[in-house]
Amino acid sequence: MEPGDQNKDGGETGIGALRVAIDAVDEQIVALLNRRAALAREVGEIKRETDAPVYRPEREAQIIDRLRSKNTGPLSLTALASIYLEVISACREIERRLRVAYLGPEGTFSELAMYRHFGHGIDPVPCQSIDEVFKVTESGAADFGVVPIENSTEGAVSRSLDLFLQTPLKISGELLVPVRHNLLAQSNSLAGIKRICAHPQALAQCNVWLERHAHGIELAAVASNAEGAQLAAADPSTAAIAGDAAALRYGLQVAAAGIQDDPANRTRFSIIGRHECEASGRDQTSLILAVQDRPGAMHSLIEPLARHKVSMKRLESRPARQGRWEYYFYIDIAGHWKDPDIIPALEELQRNAAFYKVIGSYPRLA
Repeated sequence: MEPGDQNKDGGETGIGALRVAIDAVDEQIVALLNRRAALAREVGEIKRETDAPVYRPEREAQIIDRLRSKNTGPLSLTALASIYLEVISACREIERRLRVAYLGPEGTFSELAMYRHFGHGIDPVPCQSIDEVFKVTESGAADFGVVPIENSTEGAVSRSLDLFLQTPLKISGELLVPVRHNLLAQSNSLAGIKRICAHPQALAQCNVWLERHAHGIELAAVASNAEGAQLAAADPSTAAIAGDAAALRYGLQVAAAGIQDDPANRTRFSIIGRHECEASGRDQTSLILAVQDRPGAMHSLIEPLARHKVSMKRLESRPARQGRWEYYFYIDIAGHWKDPDIIPALEELQRNAAFYKVIGSYPRLA
């Protein structure tokens, strides 16, 4: 008991009694958490016997959705989901620690996305490029990978989209991460800074601020923002554009905070792996399509979606580098590819398309 928790008669004040009650609740929570962990261990034993996957994103999404529906406050839905993400991650770890590849080194937004999706009960595998994230995951050296797909300011991350054409990997999840860029340096000002290093996307996302405040300073594109932070930590004349995590990781100061052009800037990430998700009840399917170069071809391709009342959530085009068509179209639709009301539309799409690939059905963002 802390000073001030007792009244003049030596009895407990209101706050002291509440703290006693909180301690009792905490003990109950610990007991229940360990009970949950013991049940998860039993599940893991059954999974090992049947060679079932440790990570079931559709099942974890159902758990979070169910708990949100039971929440009556005062905890917010976001807070509850964050707490249970780590509970699930810790219980999953008892079965087996997953290895997850991401665009490194430490301190990138990809690393932040990885922990926000999987929790901290994993072994992170930092990679030097998006290509390496795909290769490491395809080889089995990582169970899953985390790759950026698009940014609200700069649009699609073209390399990720291109790699989906050849990979056998599937998308098993997605998440949106707010992106707040800071200018990081060994000092808290631009004085003496001759070079600013960052990923090309970050440089583009901060273009207005850089033109206004860093005109004449060399802008150097590097593989990741965290690599830029590493360079800044080694050279007082170099600054970097990166997030708060990179500043803490590499011991840098914030010379300017929130320098992104769009205050609501955010990046969408996909989770890739060999796991094919079953339906969760609230899903999204990602496709890659191509059509022959003829008038009306694109309309005839996607018309079945409207006719079968399938909602299209996203349409992105990428130039084709080979073949007889000019563009690949990346399309997200609501629903799972095994849903009875989705199957007829997809069958028709496949008949009409010159190229057709399902790159995953997975739980849709809340």
